[in-house]
Amino acid sequence: MDIAGVSESLKRFGWPDYLVFILMLALCSAIGVFFGWQDHVKHKKMRGRKVRRGSEALEYLVGGRKMKVFPVAMSLVASLISGIGLLGTSTEIYLYGTQYCFILIGVVLMGLVLHFFYLPVYHELKLTSLYEYLSRRFDNRIRLFGSLVFVLSTVVKMPIMIYVPALSFSAVTGVNIHITTPVVCAITVFYTSVGGIKAVVWTDVIQSVVMIFALIMVAVKATFAVGGLGTVLQINYDSGRIEPPIWDINPTIRSTIWTTVIGGWVFHCAINGICQSMVQRYVSLPTLRDARKAVWIFVAGVFVLLGLSMYNGLLLYAIYHDCDPLTTGLVKKKDQLVPLLVMQILGDYPGLAGCFIAGVFSASLSSLSTGLNSITAVILEDFIKPYRKSALSEKATAIIMKSTVIVLGTLSTGMVFIVEKLGPVLQLAITFAGVTYGPLLGIFTIGFVMPYIDSTETIIGAGFGLLCSTLIVYFTQMDVASGRLVFPEKPTSVENCTYAFDNSTLLTKSFDDIETPEAKFYHVSYLYYSLIGTTVTIVVANLCALIFGKRDVENVDPALLSPIVRKFFMKEKMEMKEYLKVETNDMIKRSESM
Repeated sequence: MDIAGVSESLKRFGWPDYLVFILMLALCSAIGVFFGWQDHVKHKKMRGRKVRRGSEALEYLVGGRKMKVFPVAMSLVASLISGIGLLGTSTEIYLYGTQYCFILIGVVLMGLVLHFFYLPVYHELKLTSLYEYLSRRFDNRIRLFGSLVFVLSTVVKMPIMIYVPALSFSAVTGVNIHITTPVVCAITVFYTSVGGIKAVVWTDVIQSVVMIFALIMVAVKATFAVGGLGTVLQINYDSGRIEPPIWDINPTIRSTIWTTVIGGWVFHCAINGICQSMVQRYVSLPTLRDARKAVWIFVAGVFVLLGLSMYNGLLLYAIYHDCDPLTTGLVKKKDQLVPLLVMQILGDYPGLAGCFIAGVFSASLSSLSTGLNSITAVILEDFIKPYRKSALSEKATAIIMKSTVIVLGTLSTGMVFIVEKLGPVLQLAITFAGVTYGPLLGIFTIGFVMPYIDSTETIIGAGFGLLCSTLIVYFTQMDVASGRLVFPEKPTSVENCTYAFDNSTLLTKSFDDIETPEAKFYHVSYLYYSLIGTTVTIVVANLCALIFGKRDVENVDPALLSPIVRKFFMKEKMEMKEYLKVETNDMIKRSESM
């Protein structure tokens, strides 16, 4: 059989697969309708009663701060991993080896930072928009800068979230991605706009279960198909894909122990610790203790999902080690490798392939709905409310929130045309996030631990951080596009292919065959982009503080600083606050005893 026949034979998406897929989408929509109806009934009963203004926005955006720990934690997992993580991580291991696996250490370090530094501040302040913190700690200039950077970053990332499941669906059905993407977006916009954060969280719970089940199915079935776990590991070890840590400190090497652990740590702190879409879940929980529990359930969930995705990357090579689908042209995009594996392994089992593709869709729908809901919170709280002379009515608030979701969803669908022209989705997503979230992490780090730095120094530092990371990414991507920068992939082979293909332009990938151009100083690993933006922001802000003079730390509200830092900078103020608290309690006790 030739390659065209093989490709067509793998598109075996039958009616059971379509049924599973449609049921998942219908369930997501039903959850949105349920919570939308529930909130409507609740607010209808409250009409005529004296209720706090803004209660509808509070319900829609943070669930009235009464959400439960486990569903919020699972929602965090689903939002972080997305289809980008499910497909991109496996592709990363197949192409570049297991060095990326050490990023899991960075995830644990991120959990520690959230536990001790970030969450105590967020819960004490009871924020709805994360960037409200910036106006309290600095001023409205910094708040607008942070809000704008977040909105732009999320708007850029959302088309990638839509593109990933459409790419998978196209690989197994042949349906054009530009037919699938409007449907995906329409369903997500519907349940997000109708049900708010509750619909987002509970659809995420279901989607997380589907994702885990789908990954386990593929892992178990493919392992048996190859000949067992030992065979999978041996084939990958022989090819050099399973490798020890690379300790070289050269920052231009794509993946080393340093880039994955340090770069991955800072990157995950940025996308989890100072990102509205993630923090919005933590503050929807009633107590700090609940939020801390959610962090560690979240970390465990990330380990499970990323670990399964990494193992599936090893399975990809174990199955295709002697007939690389990318070299033969069986798949056109690198991120279609996993769907190809799914159809080969699960295609003969009615409904199972549909379950996996539903899992990929679930992951992306989760991230997309999260992005839409969090941008809505930022636009309402940071761009509209502060500039109105009178408070918004409940009806006007609802219209603004739901209109924002619809407009942004439509915009994201249109931007898929741009995303499909770019490279592998995992590196693409980390690159975009690194450029924008790095300076933001620098701003929040200054806010939490450096009370002597004022707003002017901070915005100068953030401007330099954003400029540096943008220029580095721009020149690096230009060199990649022109061929001046090449990332050598692990070797593959086509020596045992069982189908005919056009080998006139055959290129067997090997370290020895690729001439790597001389690296420039700005050719740093994509995992360092967040670190660069953060470091430049902090260093420049501190230099400006030395030049212009440091701020009097006594003028900073201790609640705006991380608890670990407060005692170092504000010992006298904290002692006085504790003294007044004790005196107040004593006065209350004396008055009660009289």
